[in-house]
Amino acid sequence: MRRGGWVLSVYENSLAAAFFVLFFASWSLHALGGVAAYNAEQAEHGQAAISVWQYLITSRFWFEPMQNWQSEFIAVAAIVGLSIFLRQRGSAESKPVADAHRDTSA
Repeated sequence: MRRGGWVLSVYENSLAAAFFVLFFASWSLHALGGVAAYNAEQAEHGQAAISVWQYLITSRFWFEPMQNWQSEFIAVAAIVGLSIFLRQRGSAESKPVADAHRDTSA
């Protein structure tokens, strides 16, 4: 990385930033899809629909992702794949921030 300042700061933490974005995107999509399915079931039984915010406090919202064991494989693949290109200062799993990609690739 040849630049300094805020660009270097962002690059030094790009791996963590990418995982935060992926985490919040996946939970947001889970909430939107979950509330749609929940409201469809509620409508079948003549019950009122709820908002996304109301769905976030239901036990169903929190139970479903904990039962999704396939997501663990996706998480490991994301860690391996993203750590090839992105860096995290202070992480033992990350490549050194200052080293060029061509110097650290196999």
